[in-house]
Amino acid sequence: MTNIPNVYAAEPIPESAMAEVSRILQSGDLFRYTSENAPVALLEQEFADLLGAKYALAVSSCSAALFLSLKALGLPRDARVMIPAFTFGAVPSAVVHADCQPVLCECGDNYRIDLDDFAAKLPGVDAVIISHMRGHTSDMDAIMQLCDAADIPVIEDAAHSLGTTWHGKNIGTIGKIGCFSFQSYKLLNAGEGGIMITDDPDLIARAVIMSGAYEHNWKKHPVLMESFAKWQNKLPLYNQRLSNMSAALVRPQLAELARRVTDGRRNHDHVAVQLNASPWLAVPDCLAPEVRAPDSIQFNIVDMSDTEAAAFVDAAAAAGVKIQIFGQSADNARAFWNWQFIGDIPKLPQTRAMLMKACDVRLPARLTLAECDIIAQIITEAAAAAMTPTRAYG
Repeated sequence: MTNIPNVYAAEPIPESAMAEVSRILQSGDLFRYTSENAPVALLEQEFADLLGAKYALAVSSCSAALFLSLKALGLPRDARVMIPAFTFGAVPSAVVHADCQPVLCECGDNYRIDLDDFAAKLPGVDAVIISHMRGHTSDMDAIMQLCDAADIPVIEDAAHSLGTTWHGKNIGTIGKIGCFSFQSYKLLNAGEGGIMITDDPDLIARAVIMSGAYEHNWKKHPVLMESFAKWQNKLPLYNQRLSNMSAALVRPQLAELARRVTDGRRNHDHVAVQLNASPWLAVPDCLAPEVRAPDSIQFNIVDMSDTEAAAFVDAAAAAGVKIQIFGQSADNARAFWNWQFIGDIPKLPQTRAMLMKACDVRLPARLTLAECDIIAQIITEAAAAAMTPTRAYG
């Protein structure tokens, strides 16, 4: 009997983290501001150096990083923030949490921002969050050209894109701020956590204070003191800090990142070839300047009715592989019509049509090619099983 790979197990914590975890537990030194050179402070410096940014702030989640980024920009209440309509529900949630209004932009069949709709909606927008959703990079050249010309700041939601590059430049360093995730299904696993990077000292100073650097704890951050002094006691404290324990789990994984990126890309491309050989499945190509770091695979079903799509998902599940069709999965947090907390839901027919055929399967970097073959075979055979009866008798 074939052993079905477990695609939901997280990346393991390196043995090298265990000694530091034990030391922290024995000391009880879990709070990031208890001592100088705390694990969180070291993680911030190491992560900034790895990505090529000047400053980093580790926080409780990528959602917290997005929220603090919006607050640090000093946007007025009810500011309009454009986001892709294909993103995770945490992104519009961060916008609402920051007392701003989400403006949803259409996305195409390749999961990336529709530039015509983006350009049409840009006037009157105060900030932009670009979600590189599931690691798919939109045309950052065109986006930055439009936003720079309009003097609109860009925040990169790079939760799924650590290790991805655009023209050789790290995703997360192209806009004004980049936000990343340490949630267990990402390439760096702390269970929960996130980090933001920027080259702007005033912006990071505001974010540090609002993250919960009360009194003079901000002095333990390597940022220009005049930036901190300017904002002392003038900003609210949201207390979204990362703990030393989480940082201790992440730091040894930084050395594993390059291998995980390489292995994840290998696995994705290996499976993509097999899925594209099916007449009923299509994996969109990446854009030319983009070198991706995927930990999952997305593909579109082709010429399947809703009934056939449901049969496809059921057949794969029966064989041991869970396929999520974003728009046909009940209460999916990536389907914009489920974000009822944003108020009136826009029509967005292009994105809706894409979500009704866009499939998602976990494909962790730790899988072997043999395990990837099992997954690809189950998916392609499930598509054939769903479609063959119709084709035979239609």
